[in-house]
Amino acid sequence: MLVHRTFRYRLYPTKAQATAMRHTLDLCRELYNAALQERRDAWRQCRQAVGFAQQSAQLPATKTVRPDLRAVYSQTLQDVLHRVDKTFAAFYARCRRGAQPGYPRFKPATRYHSFTYPQLGWRLEPGTLHLAKIGAVRAVQHRPLQGRVKTCQVLRDGNHWYCTITCEVTVPDAPLREAPAVGIDVGLEYFAALSTGETVANPRYFRQSEKRLAQAQRRLAKLARSDPKRPAARQRVRAVHRRVRHQRHDFLHQLSHRLISTFGTICVEDLNIKGLASGMLAKSVHDAAWGTLLFLLAYKAESAGTRLTAVAPRGTSQTCPDCGLIQPKTLSERWHACPCGASMPRDVAAARVILARGLASMGATP
Repeated sequence: MLVHRTFRYRLYPTKAQATAMRHTLDLCRELYNAALQERRDAWRQCRQAVGFAQQSAQLPATKTVRPDLRAVYSQTLQDVLHRVDKTFAAFYARCRRGAQPGYPRFKPATRYHSFTYPQLGWRLEPGTLHLAKIGAVRAVQHRPLQGRVKTCQVLRDGNHWYCTITCEVTVPDAPLREAPAVGIDVGLEYFAALSTGETVANPRYFRQSEKRLAQAQRRLAKLARSDPKRPAARQRVRAVHRRVRHQRHDFLHQLSHRLISTFGTICVEDLNIKGLASGMLAKSVHDAAWGTLLFLLAYKAESAGTRLTAVAPRGTSQTCPDCGLIQPKTLSERWHACPCGASMPRDVAAARVILARGLASMGATP
């Protein structure tokens, strides 16, 4: 099985290299906006569609008018035009299927954070990433690359720099493992409850950082746009968000790895997370990041020989796992007590119902 995997490494550029990378980002963003404007104006004025091939053919002449573009690797500039092309392709696809189109927007400096070397122009050595037009940047390569290397993307995250390398990896089909099965019910009181009776505490990383984030946002809001202190204040806000994001990803990776390593069959709910995140509990749902957990479980199960199945979530918390009796409960009722004698935490009962439904859908028995 051929899969795409990304390897992300932290970069530590010198001041001159960081300046060159920021300059590259600015030039790529200018090219992106210019290409978008050309397509928009061509359609509004002449009813003509401009494609990637036509815009790419104009790059040599553009470099004559704008010599500063020569400071950016040629394939990186072409990739910018590919981004514009993909953006319009997605716009047309939304129009065809009747979704809200969302016309492509111009990118301000705060919304353009990466540039790509699609094929050549870069080379990774132990401890060093060589980038064309920039130089040898110190990199922390905490794990080796695997498979066939495809692209290298340089990403700015606040005042941190990263490179993301995409590889094509051939993963052999792993035999299905003979290991216990488990049902998982995700929630807000507990992040997850397992059918085994185990519960995983909800870390609530965003909630823990709200005070620090509010202070940073207030300092930023008090500064005028022309204030020289504003960029540093914006970086402090980004640093809080980055820390929360890294904490959350670390927790989810560790949890998903433990679940995949322990169980041979995992049953989860097929949740409409987008719908759940639109109500009063939206902040808590986003903070929990259930969708990320399900994504991590899905791609890790492929290469681990673990079966992952999603079941309909309707009524899982209202059904008795022992006798199947449906007992309506309010959200505040956290304990399941049934006339048949079953007594357990509500989330654990739901996890057992999820497990039974998942095994039934696979033709197995608990």
